[in-house]
Amino acid sequence: MSAPSSPEGAASERPAARPLGVAAIGYAFMGKAHSQAWRNVGAYFDVPAVAQRVLVGRDAEAAAEAAARYGWAESATDWREVIARDDVDIVDICAPGWLHAEIAIAALEAGKHVLVEKPLSNTLPESEAMVAAAKSARERGIQSMVGFNYRRVPALAYARQLIADGRLGSVREVRASYLQDWLADPASPMTWRLRKETAGSGALGDIASHAIDQVQYLLSDTVSEASGRLHTFVTRRPGRDGAEEEVTVDDAAWGTLVLSGGAIASVEASRVALGRKNSLRIEVYGSEGSLAFDLERLNELDFLDASGPAAEQGFRRIVVTEPEHPYIGAWWPQGHVIGWEHTFTHQIRDFLLAVRDGTAPSPSFEDGLQVQRVLAAIEESAAAKSASVQL
Repeated sequence: MSAPSSPEGAASERPAARPLGVAAIGYAFMGKAHSQAWRNVGAYFDVPAVAQRVLVGRDAEAAAEAAARYGWAESATDWREVIARDDVDIVDICAPGWLHAEIAIAALEAGKHVLVEKPLSNTLPESEAMVAAAKSARERGIQSMVGFNYRRVPALAYARQLIADGRLGSVREVRASYLQDWLADPASPMTWRLRKETAGSGALGDIASHAIDQVQYLLSDTVSEASGRLHTFVTRRPGRDGAEEEVTVDDAAWGTLVLSGGAIASVEASRVALGRKNSLRIEVYGSEGSLAFDLERLNELDFLDASGPAAEQGFRRIVVTEPEHPYIGAWWPQGHVIGWEHTFTHQIRDFLLAVRDGTAPSPSFEDGLQVQRVLAAIEESAAAKSASVQL
């Protein structure tokens, strides 16, 4: 679903209906981000009413505390019981990737609309099974979506519009990097994100997936060929008991992608890039123009229009806070910036409208599977030290 140019605010005159009951599974980082979106979306956008029914987590005490803090009516520890409830219409999966397939498939089969955090799952077979379940559910009017929230950054949604409108001409090259440093210190302890059996992969699946999705999203294109390399700089880290444990995923990943339309993209992701906290940077170079975006300047887009006089050529800054820009009309006056958390509100807004209208939301599980195929191709290329892998 493309982003609206000027979405409506709240206050609908439609007849009142029972609020859609929402259950969120996972209360940590992503659970917190999604919770604020469910809590706030109806205050700014004209969407179906929702009720935050239940927040699910394995630790009963911690889940209850989070539920009270984030606006959920209650908490639970058994997601299977929750998805069987008649007052739950939507299941929002914020759990680790190794749980995505089991929960999503069960929820879809139970007739619940499903939103699942990226990446879609940890393996291609799991993702393929999720797509099959989503297709079957769609025939019964049940919607599903994967949560690549950066599609909902207004500046990136606007960049996609510029590219679609031909303002860059024929796109030739894309550079995308996503750099963090939370694992730069070798003394940083082990977590589930550093074990292949729970995380699937490291920086590749965690953050390179965002960069790959953006390349395909911005260009409205798909990757047809990929090559890559993975590297683990810190191979052992202290475990919970103090003993060292082997790290079984990558710290950093590099990929070269060929898109069906002919563009070439380079992707880099790292969780050990010292000094970079959450730096997603994207540059797109075309025959008639270029653009650049940096998540650390989330409300800005750099744009170059090469069709003008040579003396006027050069990047100009667009502050993406005008009411006609994607999503912005629901927020503040011009020049009043929004933040990272708003992308999740926009995501929930789009998902709820798809549920209301019976239309397939985007990115679909099929889109998530396509990203997984690119990740798998990079991993295969890296393992075999081969030039490229056809998708």
